[in-house]
Amino acid sequence: FAQTWVDTRLRFNSSSSRRLTLNSNMVGLIWLPDTIFRNSKNADSHWITTPNQLLRIWNNGKVLYTLRMTINAECQLQLHNFPMDEHSCPLVFSSYGYPRDEIVYKWSRNSVETSDQKYWRLYQFDFMGLRNTTDVLTTTAGEYVVMSVYFDLSRRMGYFTIQTYIPCILTVVLSWVSFWIKSDATPARTALGITTVLTMTTLSTVARNSLPRVSYVTAMDLFVTVCFLFVFAAMIEYAMLNYYSYSIRRPPAKMQRLLSTTVLLQLSNSLCRPVQAYSSFNDYDDNCLYECLDGKDCKSFFCCYEECKEGGWRKGRIHVNIGELDAYSRVFFPTSFLLFNIVYWVSYLYL
Repeated sequence: FAQTWVDTRLRFNSSSSRRLTLNSNMVGLIWLPDTIFRNSKNADSHWITTPNQLLRIWNNGKVLYTLRMTINAECQLQLHNFPMDEHSCPLVFSSYGYPRDEIVYKWSRNSVETSDQKYWRLYQFDFMGLRNTTDVLTTTAGEYVVMSVYFDLSRRMGYFTIQTYIPCILTVVLSWVSFWIKSDATPARTALGITTVLTMTTLSTVARNSLPRVSYVTAMDLFVTVCFLFVFAAMIEYAMLNYYSYSIRRPPAKMQRLLSTTVLLQLSNSLCRPVQAYSSFNDYDDNCLYECLDGKDCKSFFCCYEECKEGGWRKGRIHVNIGELDAYSRVFFPTSFLLFNIVYWVSYLYL
């Protein structure tokens, strides 16, 4: 950190040298500006092997004082776009006791320049550049000149892409495999659904551990949550398919009582008129569907019986063949997830 000022009391006349280079022992013998870093949390000067200070005095009273130090400064991060966020972290300094009418800070150059940027090594951020500003801070003690240097940073996404985004996408795609498994393979589809849900829960917990505990939703939270909903919806889809498929195969209670007889009499006003005997429930299931009268058994939007496809109850309703739910899901789930990814990445990367 380098400061330059003019102290007329330090002028000297010398024909041999126009500049004096002094060691750190002389620093305490001259006047120094009381510069402070307003947003620093802690700061340390380097003293090994000797105090890292440089003091030069010119014959016209100009003084150059430099000090090597390490500063931990506060930077307010807005993590709404995490991990695609960009930040501008300031380093603010001013005089502690001298107001503007006694000390005026000025930049030696209009813009701040950095040394070779290949030495700026930040593992999670890319260094984008520096900006400097000058402001006046008004307090009860007076007006102070405040100097600020802004470090523009952009977060690197490589780590989060490998650890969170790609596993979440693959887990969602894995949950779609159940749509190609037969609906009667209940153990296989249930195990796959539970495994993908638990995997998404683990990924969500790991992703959250890499973040500060903020109360708002970040971009990563949104992505992980939507992926979890897709995986959970795939499991709910099979639960619906299994439930309605079982309802189709199961006869009503009054027909179960009739199965115990040897001969089923012809039922009046019924859509199912068996006249032969059935020895088992499967024979009945394959040959006869229970009566589906208009407006009684078909109350939902899902039509489970061929006999219900016609009638006044169908007016104004959408016919969904529950037996083809897997076929619908094979198209709906990938298409909706692809549209979500397009909107997500375009919104956070380009808007």
